[in-house]
Amino acid sequence: MLPTETQLAEEFNCARATVNRALRELADQGFIERKRKSGTRVKKEPSKHAKLEFSLARQMVESQNAVYRYALVERTVEACPRWLSSQLDVPAETRVLHVVCMHYADNRPFQLEERWINIETVPDVENADLTQHGPHEWLLNAAPFNDAEVAFCAISADARLAEFMGTTAGASMIQMERTTWKEDKPITFARLTHHPGYYIRTRY
Repeated sequence: MLPTETQLAEEFNCARATVNRALRELADQGFIERKRKSGTRVKKEPSKHAKLEFSLARQMVESQNAVYRYALVERTVEACPRWLSSQLDVPAETRVLHVVCMHYADNRPFQLEERWINIETVPDVENADLTQHGPHEWLLNAAPFNDAEVAFCAISADARLAEFMGTTAGASMIQMERTTWKEDKPITFARLTHHPGYYIRTRY
């Protein structure tokens, strides 16, 4: 078991952010294992991890030599839904910014982004201008995270999703759910649904 980030920062007389970055690199290389609220442990047998980059939708579209377009569909401030407050371990009355937006490639639906942002952790987001750039891009600049959890699943489009993505109900799609934290405080929960035929490539 390793000491906490605060203890390591005091021991080596450096910033906690420096310790966090060093531990992330060791975790990426497979030498340690980090778990929220459980601490950091040295692995008995180092393992090699697959590397998965979280690119902005704009970057993914432009890497395909397509023209990128963004559209804000819906933006509301509301109490955190019960299913999400349980998942994030926050009180049900916690205020969140709920954003629905679309990303297009050559005017074809590329990704539907539905996101809940914890206003308590990122208060500036309540008045942020999200009409020109998506919330993901805004958050990377304004509130970078230091911990994330990602899940992938295959889904069948319902009527609402099919309408957004320009396909038929029942179409198979890849959906990614991503939760991020900053110093154990939840920042955002995002549900990203990609167009039929989208695929993911990684390396290790």
